[in-house]
Amino acid sequence: LIARGHEAVVLVPESSLLIHGSESYKTEIYQVSYTKAELDGKFAELQTGVSLKPPAITDLFIDVQRLTNFTSIQVKGCESLLINQPLMSRLKEGGFDVVLTDPFLPCGSVLGHMFSIPVVYFLRGLPCELDIKANQCPSPPSYVPVFFSGNTDIMTFPQRVKNMLMSFFELYLCKVMYASFDDLVSRYLGDNMTYKDVLSHGAIWLLRYDFVFERPKPVMPNMVFIGGINCAKKAPLPADLAEFVDGSGDDGFIIFTLGSMISNMPTEKAKQFFDAFRQIPQRVLWRYTGVVPEDIPKNVKLMKWLPQNDLLAHPKARVFTTHGGTHGIYEGICNAVPMLMFPLFGDQGDNVERMVSRGVAEQLRIYDMTTETLLAALNNIIHDKSYKEKMVTLSQIHLDRPVPPLDLAV
Repeated sequence: LIARGHEAVVLVPESSLLIHGSESYKTEIYQVSYTKAELDGKFAELQTGVSLKPPAITDLFIDVQRLTNFTSIQVKGCESLLINQPLMSRLKEGGFDVVLTDPFLPCGSVLGHMFSIPVVYFLRGLPCELDIKANQCPSPPSYVPVFFSGNTDIMTFPQRVKNMLMSFFELYLCKVMYASFDDLVSRYLGDNMTYKDVLSHGAIWLLRYDFVFERPKPVMPNMVFIGGINCAKKAPLPADLAEFVDGSGDDGFIIFTLGSMISNMPTEKAKQFFDAFRQIPQRVLWRYTGVVPEDIPKNVKLMKWLPQNDLLAHPKARVFTTHGGTHGIYEGICNAVPMLMFPLFGDQGDNVERMVSRGVAEQLRIYDMTTETLLAALNNIIHDKSYKEKMVTLSQIHLDRPVPPLDLAV
């Protein structure tokens, strides 16, 4: 937007997980009622929901409570903004044309409604499909699978019954998960409004997916699909990484990362990965922050951070071993690299099922994986050419579009 001559003002709470300012745009930092340590604590609590053990039925309720705790503290931050009269006055007089926000948190939506400014949403999706419901988009449970149901778009009668029951359960989850949002909206906007009512006024929904990945479903005219927007920029690899991957020969290399939610892996589980990697000719780049063993295999390079998209773009990339977050999935699709997937949390199980059903990935569960099953899965993906061929086809379909995702969003 800035490169095209627009001016942007970014509202940043003083205790922010991610945003630290930029020379490209102006930031307005506002005080909040919680400290960075408190926010980090809530995020750490959310991380404990990442499952390295077999799932139990109670895990869903525990994870919902953790997510609610995490968002509730940020609702307090939003309230700090709304009662900051000097800043609110400056914003009201700023003559803004649009609010761009992720509706996972309510601040941007509420500001847009208060100032009567069109709101553009940028998101992957909201828990319990609140975005679909707010936009009054049909979602027939007869063929649109509910998240966490394990269903596809082709269901037997019992699966459709299960899908219908889970859609009713979602209504309950919505009330629990968005209670603090509804309370904030009712207090500051009145008229018995709910957060869903506020979201329903959204002008444009920029959705970070497309239908090489999603199941068939109805859409609305104001829904714009920008899946793969994070693949737009590729940079040259640092010299040490370039030397490591270029030297992998015809065998190529494997990228292994389980995302930012896993900071440490149990030593015994890490040993299983090391033992498997020791037995393959491919080199392995592993985003790893745990205890480093003394006998690291010679073909393994450990790093605390990986330029993931740049590595996937390398022609010698053979397998992307990932937890199934959508950012990584689209980078894998853009660069046509088949995947070995370990779903850990949230929507990752559904994401992985979509890729496995398309024949471009295999799935293992980290809690019952062994060195032998890991080795078999890697060898299968590398030596069975159908995985690569299907992924190339998927990538070509994804990239065959008249306007790239980033330009389309802008």
